[in-house]
Amino acid sequence: MKKQITDAISDFFFEYETPRQVLVRNRRVGVVCRLIQLGVLAYIIGWVFIYEKGYQSTDMAVSSVFSKMKGVGYTNVNGTERVWDVADYVFPSQGDSSFVVMTNYIITEGQKMGKCPELPGKHNCSNDTDCKGGGYKRTGHGEMTGVCVNSTRTCEVLAWCPIENDHNIPEPPLLMSAENYTLFIKNSVTFPLFRVTRSNLVEGIDSVYINKCLYDPENAPLCPIFQLGDIVKLSGFNFETIARVGGAIGIVIDWTCNLDLDVKHCKPKYGFHGLYGNPSETDKTRASVGYNFRYAKHYLEDRVEKRTLFKVFGIRIDIIVHSLARKFDIIPTLTAIGSGVGIFGVATVVCDLVLLYLLPKREFYKNMKFKYTDAHAQDHDSEAGSVETDVSK
Repeated sequence: MKKQITDAISDFFFEYETPRQVLVRNRRVGVVCRLIQLGVLAYIIGWVFIYEKGYQSTDMAVSSVFSKMKGVGYTNVNGTERVWDVADYVFPSQGDSSFVVMTNYIITEGQKMGKCPELPGKHNCSNDTDCKGGGYKRTGHGEMTGVCVNSTRTCEVLAWCPIENDHNIPEPPLLMSAENYTLFIKNSVTFPLFRVTRSNLVEGIDSVYINKCLYDPENAPLCPIFQLGDIVKLSGFNFETIARVGGAIGIVIDWTCNLDLDVKHCKPKYGFHGLYGNPSETDKTRASVGYNFRYAKHYLEDRVEKRTLFKVFGIRIDIIVHSLARKFDIIPTLTAIGSGVGIFGVATVVCDLVLLYLLPKREFYKNMKFKYTDAHAQDHDSEAGSVETDVSK
């Protein structure tokens, strides 16, 4: 018993097993095998290493964005002249990566709390029973008093009066001058894994250059100052259309960097995408188009609280940072090579299937590939412990 255990341990440590190989001279099988191996090799080199950069590790950036609008707008509505600066037409205040630039508006001045009739249309009534006192309507402007106003045939409500009339949107947009506003974007990214920090104010982008440059995809692709009209145009929108009812545009800053090269080659690329709000150039059947919101300026007049209500139509700008940095790493390289070597085994499996099941001489190849042990002819005194017989004989 002790000798058997010793022999087993000795065999485990000092013997090496290798699979038996059979060399098959068959042109068709050989060609199939080489074609599969070439396909696997092309996949490993072309897709894994060249396209997917399987020899590199990757990292996503931690990013911050600062923005600033500049420009002055002018309107003349019913003889009332007005100049609009950044504090008037940018919501919220400066510096955010998502903001709205006002391009059109409807003003309702001198509103005060009181009772007044709703606008004709959705709130028509024939008698007081149609206006349930204390009730509300989803599209209403206040609490119904239970009175049907004969002059307008609409329900009376307790609300900010006079009621806003937003049925007629100004056309052309009141702030067409917004096309000439400029947007300055300052963006910095940090790749923690590689300890690399970059800014979109890359080498050569100094204060002198910034004071005179304007972004152009061909002539000035790194300039961080963008004209609003150019942003709209590059996103595929028509400025007058989007300015009238509002919309949204995404500015994508793409940091795709190969850090195996000098870090100065890590530079941003800007992309512009219309997100929604173009009613005439996309889908005219949509129920709701554009982008708008309301805000009010409250004041006191003769100790009575009043407000000026603005319905703002504008272009919403969303600045989105997309980042991916790559650098050589031995671990993903070895992993990619190991998986590629494993895939080479596909050729052997396919060729074995062809040999053993599809070719006319498949029984011959089976006998050459496999050796069978005859259980009835075992010799217990032999050193091998079994007799190997060739079935092909």
